[in-house]
Amino acid sequence: MTAAAVHRPGRLGDPDMTIADDPRADPRMIAVLEMVGMGGHGEPSPATAETSMEDLYAWVNEAEPGFEMLFDALFGALPAVEGVESRTEVISGVDGNDINLYIHNQSDAAGPQPCVYHIHGGGMVLLKASGQSYVRWRDELAALGLVAIGVEFRNGGGELGNHPFPAGLNDCASGLQWVAANKDALGVSTITVSGESGGGNLTLATALKAKRDGYLEMIDGVFAQCPYISGMYADPPAGLPSLHENNQYFLDCENMGGIAKVYDLGGPDRTNPLAWPLHASVDDLTGLPPHVISVNELDPLRDEGLAYYRKLAAAGNSVQARTVNGTCHAGDVIFRGAMPEVYAATAAALRDFAYSV
Repeated sequence: MTAAAVHRPGRLGDPDMTIADDPRADPRMIAVLEMVGMGGHGEPSPATAETSMEDLYAWVNEAEPGFEMLFDALFGALPAVEGVESRTEVISGVDGNDINLYIHNQSDAAGPQPCVYHIHGGGMVLLKASGQSYVRWRDELAALGLVAIGVEFRNGGGELGNHPFPAGLNDCASGLQWVAANKDALGVSTITVSGESGGGNLTLATALKAKRDGYLEMIDGVFAQCPYISGMYADPPAGLPSLHENNQYFLDCENMGGIAKVYDLGGPDRTNPLAWPLHASVDDLTGLPPHVISVNELDPLRDEGLAYYRKLAAAGNSVQARTVNGTCHAGDVIFRGAMPEVYAATAAALRDFAYSV
């Protein structure tokens, strides 16, 4: 190893480094990751871009309950958020399917409040808005004085699949339009679209679709967290160094390549900005509402989020970027119990942004 390589971060400097060995990592996060067996590189993924669709669907069906169990363990023992109530509204989507919208607000809310229209993570192919971690997130946002609405979109695989692009995006768009049409009844003043990981993809894509289809005025702000937006995981480009630097830190690029294939079927949509927003042109990005792009320092996806931030700025938009240091992919919203102040800081940043637009 050369002297120069020693000073390069993560696996760029040491190809054998694990997240548990990385000196940048928050030790509280590492303690949780090691407890659940995720502190090392793990075994090679059985689901990659080379895997057949049949086997990819089988992998998603097997992996989804495991992720749900992990989040149940991390969030299930937390005390309930007080002063918040919730209900479910069932609407009809543009494709004729039913969509559940989970609406959370303060029990004693006085007057209209900003809405965070939340789109959950899971690579657009697994997990549900009804999961404990997302219920908790909406409750916490509601307690901060927001109307938090989660959309249960169709996934590319798993329990709510198999529905490849653009099914999930269509559902997110349908839910947004329903919220906008019912702002007065919902007690909503403005709408900020927000989500993390795959939900960050759909957050950005929802804004691009709204512009393309002529209803961009419905969106007042966009707050995307650790967005999964390049689609270039099977062969990570040198221009996105975090895909190499932080590979196998909670996320594995080869596995993300398989998940991407479940979403877009490995077809021509791999460069469609509505499927993978990093491919948006300057024309696509011009005239968008204010954005925040929030990324995690130790995330393979960090640099694609920052690349999108730079493209938004180059297109003349109002945009901010924030990096949550010491955390893996979505670590600021996953490790609520271990790092409560980190979780609270991201929730407060989203609240402050929603009140500012």
